[in-house]
Amino acid sequence: MNKEKKKPTLYFKVYENKDSDKWVVFIHGAGGSSTVWFKQLRAFRREFNVLLLDLRGHGKSKNVFQRWKDNEYTFKDISEDIIEVMDYIDLKSAHFVGISLGTIIIRNIAELYPDRVESMILGGAVIRFNIRSKFLVAVGNMVKRFIPYMWIYKLYAWIIMPKKRHKESRLIFVREAKKLYQKEFLRWLRLTYEVNPLMKFFREKETKIPTLYLMGDEDYMFLPGVKAVVKKHKNSVLRIIRESGHVCNIEQPTVFNKLSIEFIKNPFEFYNVKEEIVESA
Repeated sequence: MNKEKKKPTLYFKVYENKDSDKWVVFIHGAGGSSTVWFKQLRAFRREFNVLLLDLRGHGKSKNVFQRWKDNEYTFKDISEDIIEVMDYIDLKSAHFVGISLGTIIIRNIAELYPDRVESMILGGAVIRFNIRSKFLVAVGNMVKRFIPYMWIYKLYAWIIMPKKRHKESRLIFVREAKKLYQKEFLRWLRLTYEVNPLMKFFREKETKIPTLYLMGDEDYMFLPGVKAVVKKHKNSVLRIIRESGHVCNIEQPTVFNKLSIEFIKNPFEFYNVKEEIVESA
């Protein structure tokens, strides 16, 4: 690591593996933090070098938000934060693993800096809003100035992850969201205005980067959109994990880790089957 370079504003942590030359970068979703990968870290550290980071305003990056005090966020800004960290540790390219809104950030990095992304594992991918999710976003933006942001977030979490077996995921994301400032939450909520045109662009323009979508079979909001995209994009494959909702890395970590690690090691073995249902652990 070059200590003469200006240290990035984002909090990050590196786990080096002297037996591997492959790197994995984990990107959490809105309202989360790098702690949502606690069920992945041990398995991935055994195989690869790992970079964890907290997105601006989240986790341990929360207290440095003054840098952006008077500015709104864009997905380009957030993507460049991550590239800044990679540049600081001299990481030329990596495999990216994301969950929920983090998948949009990864896809945006692949568009802006395709040479930095070796493969993409997109868990609980957000690729299209259905009528219900569009309604939720619209209501959230309408009432965000009048009610506490945690009410909005808890409602989102319950609607996206409604089942009893989703409880752990709901609780973790609500716990992490409580660490956000109200103003920070509102900035990220405003990003939803940018999401629709981005997602439309990503659906229409395929990347050449090997892409694995990992979706829970109970992720009723986002699974149909991912299925449609995978049918159109030849470099994408889909694995649907049984007995799992939106946050499949927490609800089915054994399956999530196994498929992700196998894909990073040899993505082309996955292309024999475009879409497949995988049993839960």
